[in-house]
Amino acid sequence: MNDKPPSTTGSGKVNLLRRVIRAIKDEPLSRDQIQDLLQEDKGVFAPEEKDMLSGVLEVAETQVREVMVPRSQMIVIEKDQPIDEMLDVIISSGHSRFPVIGQDRDEIIGILLAKDLLKLFGERKDTELQFDKFLRPAAVIPESKRLDTLLKEFRASHNHMAIVVDEYGGVSGLLTIEDVLEEIVGEIDDEHDQEDEEDIKLDTDAAGHPCHTVRALTRIEDFNEYFGSELTEEHDYDTIGGLVMHELGRLPRPGELLDYGGFQFRVTRAESRRIDAVQVTPSSTEAVVASD
Repeated sequence: MNDKPPSTTGSGKVNLLRRVIRAIKDEPLSRDQIQDLLQEDKGVFAPEEKDMLSGVLEVAETQVREVMVPRSQMIVIEKDQPIDEMLDVIISSGHSRFPVIGQDRDEIIGILLAKDLLKLFGERKDTELQFDKFLRPAAVIPESKRLDTLLKEFRASHNHMAIVVDEYGGVSGLLTIEDVLEEIVGEIDDEHDQEDEEDIKLDTDAAGHPCHTVRALTRIEDFNEYFGSELTEEHDYDTIGGLVMHELGRLPRPGELLDYGGFQFRVTRAESRRIDAVQVTPSSTEAVVASD
């Protein structure tokens, strides 16, 4: 006779499996109920398995607009850009696919694969080369498309990047197949991914005075929350870098200053087409203190 008490863990597994089987057979549950089952699980699935299953369920309900790379953060290549500058963009970004634009970011004329441009550069002679024949058609999708549908389209078309447009036809961002997969399996780091950097961090300027270093891609709402400020978000930008460029009316050089909204912004890092970081101090002489 076996006097051993029944295993609580084993009983939990059996109960969970019975509920799942019942749902599959004749009592289908809603997605929220299945998510609740996963959260109640005490051992049937490993933690990473539960995360992936939850990710699969969420992908079916997530729209492109929620996870796309915003227009302001898109790394693009200009159609008439010299090949040497194109190579600089490719090398510094580490990406493999780039939207090619005409007059502005609303004019996407195709997608350029880095390997095609490198091949073209290797064949370069003394004459100016045209790379139009290497451009791939750009897949265009609406902001409202669901990620599970987009993933199917990616698989069927062999595209790995799609341009996202708003209801008026303007470009609002882009999405890659990696972005979709990361919603299921979590962040996928590669050799080009940089270590996480704080958007806003306490620093000192050249004279040793306290200030803050702010990444240009910091969202204005996050900046306002940190500093207790009220910088406007009404214009066609949503980042600190976009604000600085909009107010100056051009791409500034490192060292240029902007006084706006009670702050002085000094550009500390900038590339050929975008700002990377700014140094921020109050326009008054008061010292900057870390936000709680």
